[in-house]
Amino acid sequence: MKAYELRKTGDTTQEWVQVDKPEPKPGPGQALVRIRAVSLNYRDLLVMKGGYLEPAVRPIIPVSDGAGEVVAVGPGVTRVKPGDRVAPTFFENWTDGEPPQRSGLRSLGAGNVDGVLAESVVVDAEALVHLPEHLSFEEGATLPCAAVTSWNALFPQGSLKPGQTVLLQGTGGVSIFALQFAHLAGARVLITSSHDEKLERARKLGADELFNYKKTPNWEAPVLARTGGQGVDHVLEVGGAGTFPHSVRATRAGGHIALIGLLTGNRAEVDPKLSEPKKLRVQGVFVGSRAMFEDMNRFITQHRIHPVIDRTFPFAQAREALAHMEAGAHFGKIVITL
Repeated sequence: MKAYELRKTGDTTQEWVQVDKPEPKPGPGQALVRIRAVSLNYRDLLVMKGGYLEPAVRPIIPVSDGAGEVVAVGPGVTRVKPGDRVAPTFFENWTDGEPPQRSGLRSLGAGNVDGVLAESVVVDAEALVHLPEHLSFEEGATLPCAAVTSWNALFPQGSLKPGQTVLLQGTGGVSIFALQFAHLAGARVLITSSHDEKLERARKLGADELFNYKKTPNWEAPVLARTGGQGVDHVLEVGGAGTFPHSVRATRAGGHIALIGLLTGNRAEVDPKLSEPKKLRVQGVFVGSRAMFEDMNRFITQHRIHPVIDRTFPFAQAREALAHMEAGAHFGKIVITL
């Protein structure tokens, strides 16, 4: 089978080399999945460059997010069967409840765990989630990291309620999923971007208030003005230390800030003294469990949500897809088809 290998992090001569590998076979409790599409996250770029929390310690198959169909199952598997349309979870060993200790979490496409940028992969059957029936493989491949992160930030951690206000930063995968989820949950959504055309696209998806942070660097001022001086209930903080002070000033007293710095590889170094006077609830979000993924899929099915795909690349152009991710001009998700 064809696959890509990341042979050495931080070495651009060794990045994402296409190779031929023997097709894997499922063992007890495992399933063989024919991958039909994968999607990229900024985390994949950081893993390649050696800037992620879990650098590759051996040649690994990169990328965490994919979707495909079950081809065969090993002994003892009842969760899935051949022909099922599935996506692997970001963490192969976080099913429900509180996550395992940080050192015990196993995420695909980093450390010593192979990812999904291959024609076929073997996955623990308990780490597979059935795709919503109305989604294509390309759409399903966008869900495991960015969508689950957004869901976790808004609902399990954020306890979002209809009528509350949500502030989103930028128009990458996490923010666009959060826009779709929050809008359909009855929230008022405010969003920032450096491009007016992207903001207009966000409006069409349900954004209520738009802020160009290039034109208005201190965007918290108009955010406060649009919320009657109170501030928003929730912020999905994806910018890190540089945007955190703005987020604090834009959030109401007792509000919630979801730190999604770990999605990009590094937890934002933020000064807790900024948030303490307002008694803000500041929580790190690191994707989520299989149970969260399944809850999210029920919401996606109920509302017939279609993920926003910026551009699709063929398998042979996987490196070009990663370069498109690095350029940062995308709106929504970048997908590679097999």
